[in-house]
Amino acid sequence: MEVYLVGGAIRDELLGLPVRERDWVVVGATPDDLLRQGYRAVGRDFPVFLHPETCEEYALARTERKVGPGYRGFAIHCAPDVTLEEDLRRRDLTINALARDREGRLVDPWGGRRDLEARVLRHVSPAFAEDPVRILRVARFAARFAGLGFTVAPETVGMMRAMVEAGEADALVPERIWQETHKALGEPHPETFLSVLRDCGALARVFPELDALWGVPQPERWHPEVDTGAHMLLVMRQAARLSDSPRVRFAALMHDLGKGTTPPSLWPRHIGHEERGATLVRKLSDRLRVPTDYRHLAELTARWHGLVHRALELRAATILDLLESCDALRRPDRFREFLLACEADFRGRPGWEQRSYPEGELLRAALAAALGAALDPEERRGLDGAGIGEALRRRRIAAIGGALEGG
Repeated sequence: MEVYLVGGAIRDELLGLPVRERDWVVVGATPDDLLRQGYRAVGRDFPVFLHPETCEEYALARTERKVGPGYRGFAIHCAPDVTLEEDLRRRDLTINALARDREGRLVDPWGGRRDLEARVLRHVSPAFAEDPVRILRVARFAARFAGLGFTVAPETVGMMRAMVEAGEADALVPERIWQETHKALGEPHPETFLSVLRDCGALARVFPELDALWGVPQPERWHPEVDTGAHMLLVMRQAARLSDSPRVRFAALMHDLGKGTTPPSLWPRHIGHEERGATLVRKLSDRLRVPTDYRHLAELTARWHGLVHRALELRAATILDLLESCDALRRPDRFREFLLACEADFRGRPGWEQRSYPEGELLRAALAAALGAALDPEERRGLDGAGIGEALRRRRIAAIGGALEGG
């Protein structure tokens, strides 16, 4: 029995990045061999075991054979005669098909170190085309390593495009689409995830609402980039700069969906896109089973970002209406996240990246003022519920007005 450290731990070590988790492959063993040594079986589709002390994952070397459509259509073969090279061959990218033996020697049968040095994401073998999830994974790794200069090899983009044209992307289930998207939103360059998917045609299959934004113009006065899809990429870059939260980044990603449904006869104006966008966010979130907190923040951003951008023009009463519509008085932290997504939208335009965004500061101050407004027991005396509500509203409007004057 031989044990090898494999995959991401080797890749990140060679890139000089922190190694967060370690995975192992066991060659020349059976499940019973590991069970006798105290390992605990956890794999559902193939034999994976947890080490009795470290709880790190140890998988038996295996091969895969395509027997049906989609990412579940595989027959798994695990046996002591499966070699390490055969196991590494089934992996997605050469930079993930690396291993180290017990003595620390690098095992690199598929050129992963060469591609790390060249900053290239390249598929290992034609077997890549058998699993549509790999389209999403390549885009996610591109989002992770774009800052290091990585690009996707042209032949890999071509293979991904052929997979999309063959209908493989249509076999992706909602849970896997969201799982990979959620991970990509947490990467340093989430905009690259979108670019790679669009380059191979997969964006139109998994996120048609986003793909529809390319080619849709906006008024050049407010959007020097003009194209709504180009704007979306710039917004995601700013969202990643402003917040580490995948929830904020998802809200920024969804904010302009409504512009993709504007009739061309009305271009470049997009009257009512906020309401249409909120509806599309709900439908997309239902389809992909997006978590409720992500969906709600994205809906708020789609529906109200335009009003936030006009905050300096609003009266105190209108600002309170906005706070109440966003349930900001009960969910102040979510409202602050909402303002970050709106700021990413504002800054996601050429030449606007470093502009100040006083609208966000004003609304944060207004929220603080409204939260601090209260009625004392004497002021509540003699008032019914409606009366208390009206008096509290007047107090909050006055407090917001004071904050506006102070600002």
